Amino acid sequence: MQKIRKGDKVVVLAGKDKGRSGEVLSVQPKDDTALVRGVNMIRRHQKQSQSQEGGIITKEAPIQLSNIALADPKDGKPTRVGFIFQKDGKKVRVAKRSGEVING
Repeated sequence: MQKIRKGDKVVVLAGKDKGRSGEVLSVQPKDDTALVRGVNMIRRHQKQSQSQEGGIITKEAPIQLSNIALADPKDGKPTRVGFIFQKDGKKVRVAKRSGEVING
């Protein structure tokens, strides 16, 4: 089970976007990176094709998982993630900061 998953709210801990937050669009566990909406934006020159217009486009670039932390569901501040087993045997993620169960 991954600590950071698609759809999670995260806070950037280091880099040019330090302090900004966003939603995880995708996670690449093999590369230890994630795409976060509105964070680590880059500009790319796009060649025109039949389906897409050319020009300079802005898109998200992957960011290292070590540079982001899950936002605490209670106050939105960065928190570490732990795991616990519920009474029914289901393994769930827990925010270390507040002890809240993280949905998803």
